[in-house]
Amino acid sequence: MIKRHLKLQDIWEKRRILRPATRYPSQLPITAVREEIVAAIRQHRVLIVTGETGSGKSTQLPKMCIEAGRGIRGLIGCTQPRRVAAAAVARRIAEELGEELGNSVAYKIRFDERSGPHPYIKVMTDGILLMEAQSDRLLRRYDTIIVDEAHERSLNIDLLIGLLRTILPRRRDLKVIITSATLETEKFAQAFGNAPVIKVSGRLFPVEVRWRPPVSEDGIDDGGAYADGAVTAVADLERNPGEGRWGDILIFMPTEQDIRDTCAMLAGRFGDDKVVVPMFSRLSWEDQQRVFRVEDRQKIVVATNVAETSLTIPNIRYVIDTGLARISQYNPRSRTAGLPVTLISKSSADQRLGRCGRVGNGICIRLYSEEDYLSRPAFTLPEIKRANLAGVVLRMLALNFGDIFTFPFLEPPDKKQLRDALDILRELGAVKMEEGPALTEIGRFMARLPVDPRMARMLVAAASNDCLEEMLIITSALSIVDPRERPRDQAPLTAEIHGRFHDPTSDFITFLNIWKRCRKVWEESGSQGRLRKFCRDHFLSWRRMREWRDLHRQLQTMTGEVLGEVRQGGEGRQDEARASRLLHPLPMRNQGPNRGREDKNASIHKAVLTGFLSGIAVRKENNIYSASKGRTAMIFPGSGVFGTKADWIVAAEWVETSRLFARTVAVVQPEWIEEAAGDMCRTVYSEPHWNRERGEVQVSARIVLFDMVIIPRRTASFGCINPSAAREIFIREGIMTGLLKKGYPFLSHNEEVLEGVRLMENKLRRREWLWNEETVFEFYRRRLPEDICEERSLRKYIRQEGGDEFLWMEQADVLLAEPDNNALQEWPDTAIVRGIPIPLIYNYNPGGEDDGVTARITAPLLAADETARLAFAIPGIRREIVREYLQNLPKSYRRRLPSLTDVTDRLLMNLNNPERPLPETLSRLLKRHYDLDLPITVWQETKYFESEQIRYLVTDEEGRELSHSRSLPELRERYLEKVKKETLDNARTKWETENIQSWDFDDLPESIPLGDAVLPVDVVYPALRDEDGIICLRLLDSPGEAVAVHRQGVAALYERHFAAECKYLKKLLLPSGIMKLHGEKLGGSKKVQRILYHKALLDLFSLNIRSKKDFLKYAAEVRSLVIPHAQEVLQLAAPVLAANFQAETVLDRLEKQYGFSRPHREHLIFLRRELACLIPEDFLTRYPAERIRTLTRYIRGLIVRAERAMLNLDKALAKAGKVDVYREQWRQLASGDQYSPSPEKIQAREDLFWLLEEYKISLFAQELKTAVRVSPQRLEERLRELRVMD
Repeated sequence: MIKRHLKLQDIWEKRRILRPATRYPSQLPITAVREEIVAAIRQHRVLIVTGETGSGKSTQLPKMCIEAGRGIRGLIGCTQPRRVAAAAVARRIAEELGEELGNSVAYKIRFDERSGPHPYIKVMTDGILLMEAQSDRLLRRYDTIIVDEAHERSLNIDLLIGLLRTILPRRRDLKVIITSATLETEKFAQAFGNAPVIKVSGRLFPVEVRWRPPVSEDGIDDGGAYADGAVTAVADLERNPGEGRWGDILIFMPTEQDIRDTCAMLAGRFGDDKVVVPMFSRLSWEDQQRVFRVEDRQKIVVATNVAETSLTIPNIRYVIDTGLARISQYNPRSRTAGLPVTLISKSSADQRLGRCGRVGNGICIRLYSEEDYLSRPAFTLPEIKRANLAGVVLRMLALNFGDIFTFPFLEPPDKKQLRDALDILRELGAVKMEEGPALTEIGRFMARLPVDPRMARMLVAAASNDCLEEMLIITSALSIVDPRERPRDQAPLTAEIHGRFHDPTSDFITFLNIWKRCRKVWEESGSQGRLRKFCRDHFLSWRRMREWRDLHRQLQTMTGEVLGEVRQGGEGRQDEARASRLLHPLPMRNQGPNRGREDKNASIHKAVLTGFLSGIAVRKENNIYSASKGRTAMIFPGSGVFGTKADWIVAAEWVETSRLFARTVAVVQPEWIEEAAGDMCRTVYSEPHWNRERGEVQVSARIVLFDMVIIPRRTASFGCINPSAAREIFIREGIMTGLLKKGYPFLSHNEEVLEGVRLMENKLRRREWLWNEETVFEFYRRRLPEDICEERSLRKYIRQEGGDEFLWMEQADVLLAEPDNNALQEWPDTAIVRGIPIPLIYNYNPGGEDDGVTARITAPLLAADETARLAFAIPGIRREIVREYLQNLPKSYRRRLPSLTDVTDRLLMNLNNPERPLPETLSRLLKRHYDLDLPITVWQETKYFESEQIRYLVTDEEGRELSHSRSLPELRERYLEKVKKETLDNARTKWETENIQSWDFDDLPESIPLGDAVLPVDVVYPALRDEDGIICLRLLDSPGEAVAVHRQGVAALYERHFAAECKYLKKLLLPSGIMKLHGEKLGGSKKVQRILYHKALLDLFSLNIRSKKDFLKYAAEVRSLVIPHAQEVLQLAAPVLAANFQAETVLDRLEKQYGFSRPHREHLIFLRRELACLIPEDFLTRYPAERIRTLTRYIRGLIVRAERAMLNLDKALAKAGKVDVYREQWRQLASGDQYSPSPEKIQAREDLFWLLEEYKISLFAQELKTAVRVSPQRLEERLRELRVMD
């Protein structure tokens, strides 16, 4: 360690000696404050430098850092927002140091780097520094970081500033300098703890502002004539002999097309008199460098807003500002990106003005009015608030930035943007949600590629699908401007020539066709001139084709390096398995070397789908397609897919101009979408049913993605999806209905058994009393193994068992209760009338035409008028007839008779087939047995009641039905409630007792049947109940309530039994000493004593004892344990009382300290309620001992929560909000039961309560550790389980 330190000291000393000498151009304004800046760099860890454009910030601050002693123990890193600016600034610093670029001054941009072995200054894009942070989390390679042009507020700049804010507390040696060209420095200073700000004056020469809004011929403002207005402004400068030749001209245009049009108009107007140079970010490196060359003629630079900042183009004296720029806008709701031409802000306009006046008096011509300028916003909305943040979030997760929602952005983006970014990354398979978002292996791979996450995901899929080379071509094409040129004056010819490249199914394949044709021309000719001519003849931009080629080569190299690390970077089987999983996420069919073009195209588009899955759309009409999130778009007319009327497409871009257009489109198959989406697809199953022909349960499946039905209907075997549910349907709809493909002996046998049982039910007229379908289902469920859910497996099992005898049922297998044989005998299968057998058919179908008894009679029997005798020949009907007559007697007679049932039974014993009229016979029998005189006239007529009991079916001699009718009313049913009430009253008279002092009563059964013991009308449950100190014996309706009440009643009876011992026990439980002090916070020592005493009684005596013998036996066993149990209760309660006292004390202290603040005071009141909920008065009896012992940890957690809340209340309230979401759902579930919840549901509710307490520990007091794993996902899962519980 010492040797290493000495070696570092030698290196640092050598760097100190060899550091370059610094010189400063005297004409730059920043030179005037050099000493102040150098002193501030030495004194402060963070410095904010603001200065107008041209003040020299970008080139002089790195040298001032060297002068301040920086760059010795690490590099001075200087970031620029653009590649062209980074290279230009590095070159300028090297020139001022008198060195070649790459010695003391290095630069690195994407795909290009120049550096010597020991540089002091490194200029780079902000994206490069963020990429380095993936491997160097604390940026230890640097001792100073300069973030230049921070006012641009790009995504990378905001992310870098947030990163530096997290690094600075851990890097005491690091210096940070933020430069800004606007007045927005307060935000930067506040972000770094009110860092000092040094302001540098900018322009050295005055600038005249001229307002020239474009005007049409009719004198009205013409906002679209800015190109003509710019050319006219140049011509006006040219005509004024005192102005136009002073220096070069810089024109700001909003789009690249506007730049080309303006350049063409200028060249046509001025010819060779002027050098017209375009400038935009997508130009090649060589073309971009043309703006810095010194020309012998006046130079006109036509640029986008890339020239607003960072770049200093020499000799600019005139600026022509259109006041417009393309500013990207992203809509997270619809996931559409727009690049509309919009009005720039005041700060951007001032930046443009600052480009002139550096070398002399300048002129800024604004092609808009002063009123327009004054009405514009002060600053441009930061990119982080209007961009797709998927790439930013991916990078943050790769850099382990922590919670993305609390990352210290300068201006945090809307949470909707962050959630949308996470949704996109989840769709790409880059992120998984655990306790928070975390990168998958695919995500880690994607984060290392310097392309959009969607492109990176496509490359991952392509690597596994054997189409990586094609995908590299496609992704590099998607990363540049479309190389196809479309001159308006040659539109028909352009369309015809470009059509030669078109693939009618895919614009992605169109890019491949262009690439292949160009490559073929190069391979055949080997001439760059030939290739240029081919591009010109086919309306392809040579510059963009060259950019496409360079980008492809660079991307191919980087992808190869990353893939090589994945494939070769492992040191064992585990890494090899990881690489295999990563590079083969989408298993493909036919992956051999001989796959045809069709399979290759399918592989390409499956890879495309992995990146643009949210870009799928289904045809609505013609070229109109419906996409997710309510989007409706038209295929861009220039697409090769336009007019193909494909059902499904995928689009790489959704651009909104005059309407929403889908651009770069391909036709895809729904099966490809399903394969690419994987687990994101939602399968909706419906209509499970038994298919007799297939011999299995089938289900209709609908595949849904993003609420879009990609496969509307697919038949699937339900047994593979839900075997248990399929098994139930197989039994109910296949076996129980007999709808199997083949016949089986057990089906015929079982149908005969069930038919016999149905006949008994029909006779007794009680459906589902003797049997029901559930009993049959249970029979088959018990007999069949769990894995049998279709006919094929049933046949196999029958063969294994040697036959189907194991499925033969007996009546006992399905009977719910034994039928009353006496009652069955009253309903014979045949009735004898006059010696003639009459077949009887029974059916129980209330309301149906064939309900009741059907007698098959012949016409002669009907003619003989024997219907009354037939009714009387059936014992069951005979009983009902007699009963009906007796019921119709006046009350004055009925009161003189015993119960109706007894009278009916006695009369029937003497009544067979009376020859005389039935009323006369009944009067005679009542007189004989009950000495009741009844005149014949007393009997009330009933419209021939007997005839309505039977359905008469008249048949001929051959059994053919002739006619049918009824002549008897339906049987009235008696109500059972009266019987129940009578039997319950009788039971209460027998069992219930008041004021019990000892066990001087009979043993108590668990339950008491009411009425018949075999088939009782109801059941009650005896229990001892303590009613305000009086012990009573009561009959209760609920078994659960009876047990709970009885246990407390037994405890009260034991208290009387052990009166002396309990008195001493209560005395021992009176708190004393420190426990007495602790008890004051829970209501005082007397109240605590009552709680402890009640706990001891229930611990000792709360038993479900139901006999005097058991009562006395347990009394003898427990007598010696009564007094010692006091100590156990005290030991259990003491820690909780102490913790509660501590919590109350802390809350009292915090209330005194922070009570002046209403929000703090209200939060402390809320925490007291939380404590009271955790420690209710009956906590000792409510919670088991194991739970009571855990209460102290929860109380400690509440103390930590309270103390931290006072220091950061907003953070505490935010966390509390997370808890409230689940607590409110718990409360609704706890109070929303219509009926008494099951014990399982009560326990699940209790478990969820304590899981919420663990969740509070994880949020507010992580150092205490949770006893179980807890997360929002686990809480949601428990809530879902609780909702479906009965």
